[in-house]
Amino acid sequence: MKGIHRKSIKLAGAILTLGFCCGITLSAQNQLSTINPIQESQHNLSLNGNHYQPVQKEKIMPFKLMQLPYSKDALAPYISKETLEYHYGKHHQGYVNKLNALIDGTPLANKSLDDLIKNESGNIFNNAAQIWNHNFYWHCLTQANSNKPEGSLLKAIDKKFGSFDEFKKQFKEKASSNFGSGWTWLVKDKNDDLEIVNTGNAGNPMTEGKTPLLICDVWEHAYYIDYRNERGTYLDNFWHIVNWKFVEKNYEK
Repeated sequence: MKGIHRKSIKLAGAILTLGFCCGITLSAQNQLSTINPIQESQHNLSLNGNHYQPVQKEKIMPFKLMQLPYSKDALAPYISKETLEYHYGKHHQGYVNKLNALIDGTPLANKSLDDLIKNESGNIFNNAAQIWNHNFYWHCLTQANSNKPEGSLLKAIDKKFGSFDEFKKQFKEKASSNFGSGWTWLVKDKNDDLEIVNTGNAGNPMTEGKTPLLICDVWEHAYYIDYRNERGTYLDNFWHIVNWKFVEKNYEK
């Protein structure tokens, strides 16, 4: 009888322990179930098993790398796919990343590239201008080249430079003489007078009140893979891929 009594006591104890544990588990589950999606969002939590962990929110970057208006092999053989992968995918992307890091959490994150170029200096200007310059450069290129401009732009070029061939000659001379890294531009001033100008590094003619019409990148990374140190050959082939329709629209603005 004593043996049966001891077994009954042990069984009762086991039942109580099991009930106590189940109660804790059910209580924990009930607490978890009281966290609704709104509260979860408010507390930035995500469910991992039976545990809530902080959610790493993806940052919204003010500036993104533009989408190319053509495939990366569209400009070949004048500019190779490999050059596009490095120039666009590495260098251009790098300027976007650096600018976003510089303005993160500041009022400048709400500004446009134009505003940053016209009003800022130092690293913020350099990276903002390099993004703008590259965006403009990619739009100035096309696989559907029309060889020369038409309409009012061609008339303005003939008036200013004497002929289209003379314009190309002077543009190449200007770009060839642009020492180091920079850009060569066809611009118009407030009187619609045309001019070929050089800027160094990240320089942009908008800071002088001039309107960019056409740009050529003479930083070495723009042509070194395809032409090594032969900038002149790169400039000769540049005319095969100029997007004159885009340049004409810029002139008409």
